[in-house]
Amino acid sequence: MKGKRMPNELEASWVEKDMAGGEIVNALVLIMRTNGCCWAKSGSGGCTMCGYRTASLNGVTEADLNAQIDQALAKYKGEPFVKIYTSGSFFDPEEIPVSVRERVFREFAGCRRLLVESRPEFITDELVASLPKNITVALGLESSNEEILRTSINKGFTAAQSKAAGERLKAAGLMVRTYLLLKPPFMSEKAGMDDVISSVRFAGPFSDEISINPLNIQHGTYVERLWKRGDFRPPWIWSLMEVMKKVSGTVDSRIISSPSGGGSQRGVHNCGKCDAEALAAVERFSFSQNPSDLNVACECRKTWEQYLEAERYLGTAADIGRAFDSDLTIRM
Repeated sequence: MKGKRMPNELEASWVEKDMAGGEIVNALVLIMRTNGCCWAKSGSGGCTMCGYRTASLNGVTEADLNAQIDQALAKYKGEPFVKIYTSGSFFDPEEIPVSVRERVFREFAGCRRLLVESRPEFITDELVASLPKNITVALGLESSNEEILRTSINKGFTAAQSKAAGERLKAAGLMVRTYLLLKPPFMSEKAGMDDVISSVRFAGPFSDEISINPLNIQHGTYVERLWKRGDFRPPWIWSLMEVMKKVSGTVDSRIISSPSGGGSQRGVHNCGKCDAEALAAVERFSFSQNPSDLNVACECRKTWEQYLEAERYLGTAADIGRAFDSDLTIRM
C-alpha cells in the first residue's frame, strides 16, 4: 500500500542525460507537488490526454514548496542541467509564488541550464525581464493547428499565443523548448504524423529545441477512456522515427524525443520485439541529430505500413489492429 502523499515532499526526482553548452551532461529532474494546473482546475476539464493533475494536491503552501526545494538542494550534486516540472505552469503565481520562483533562480544560479514549463499566458514582458540568463522555458504548443488544439486536445490557448511567447523569450536571449504531441486523440496515425511535421515548421523559428512527445495513456484521462474501448492506439515507434527523419535538417532547432511509457501498451510501441532497439535509436538521434541513427530493421515495419494503409481505406482513427489481434489483452 502506498504511503500518503505529503505536500512538503517532491513527487519524484532522478538524473538523466541531456544537452547543455553543446555537450551531453547529467541533468537533475525534479517533479514538484503543487496545487495544480490552472487550466485543469478551471472547469474546462483540462487537456484531454493530461493526467499530471494526479501529481497535484490541494492546500500546498509556500512553506511546503520551500521544503520541496530544500529536498531538491539535498539531491543536487552540481549537475550542469536542472529541470523542474510542476503539474501546470512554473510562472503561474497561484501555483508557484513569486518568492518561491525567485528562490529557485538563486539556488540554481550556478547551473548552465535551468528548465521550467509554462503556459504562454504567463510569459509577459515583465516576467521575461525578470528571468535569469540560464533559463530554458518549455512551451506545450502540442500542435500548430488551431482546430486540433481546440477540439482534440482542449488546450485552452492558441498556437499564435505560443508563438508570441516563444518570440518574446527569444528576443530576450533566452532558450525555448517546444513540446509537440504526436497523434492527438481522434486522429489517424498518418494525420498525426503530418500534423507534427507541419508543427515543427511552425515552431522552428522560435524554438531552440523541439521535443516530439508521442501521446501516452495516462490514468484518469479522457484519452484513457477512448483507449480502453478501442477508439485509440498510441502511436507506433516507426511513426516517431519517420517524423524525426523527415524534419531533420529542415529547421535550426534540435529535434528530440524522450517518450513516456515507451515500449508499453500505454505508450509509443511497435511489435514488442524491436521496441527497445527502436527507442534506443530515438535516444541516439536526440543527441547526434544524425538520421542514420534511426535505421532500425524489424519485420513489423511492414505491419505498420499496412496499418497506415488500412486507416486510409477505412477512414478511422480507432485501433484497427486490436480487432485482428486476439492475443492483445489490455492491462487496466
